[in-house]
Amino acid sequence: MNNRHLFLFGGGPPFNEKLGETFASYSLKENGKVGLLLIEREGWKEYMPSYTSLLEDHGLKNFVCLPLSLSPEMIMKELNSCTGVIICGGETERYRDLIVDTAVGKYIKDMYQSGIPVAGFSAGALISPTYCVIPPIDNSKGKSLYLTGLGLVSDCVISVHFSEWDEKDNLHRAIERMNVLKGYGIDQDSGLYFQNEDLTYTEGNIYIVNRLR
Repeated sequence: MNNRHLFLFGGGPPFNEKLGETFASYSLKENGKVGLLLIEREGWKEYMPSYTSLLEDHGLKNFVCLPLSLSPEMIMKELNSCTGVIICGGETERYRDLIVDTAVGKYIKDMYQSGIPVAGFSAGALISPTYCVIPPIDNSKGKSLYLTGLGLVSDCVISVHFSEWDEKDNLHRAIERMNVLKGYGIDQDSGLYFQNEDLTYTEGNIYIVNRLR
């Protein structure tokens, strides 16, 4: 069985140095091709090098940008030849609507299970666990949203922009509400690496809550 690799970041790019090197090392098989899933917004093309530059420093040269406005069939056709996946940041509700519980989301989960590394930045990190908790500051309803996520890692909840958004109380509430064992608060410029759903390495400022049962 292949090892599974998940990288979650508390803000936007770039990758942290060690986490980027690790992601690149697992994405370089068969020469390496990384797909970036994104929601188009003004200036997005100029922003993409922020995601890719450090990976290029570690040998990755082939990247394909996949706006979620494309048909699921087109996205999955490109993903079929990818050896790594990045879910970019932006409007978390829209990322969730366009990925979770869709054919694209199932395809990403199958890729992850097969050993292809997946990285999520901000919104991409929030939608990755079994439970996707979107805080009031990050959604149109202005209240915490407790939703299903992709299910790449279970029995935990994630908060992003943790210190910047003052997410401590929201994270503790989410742990109780979703009845999970752990909560991870990830600051901007910080990230987590899970191998086979076990937290293996952190970089930057991380807040971890272990819930007693």
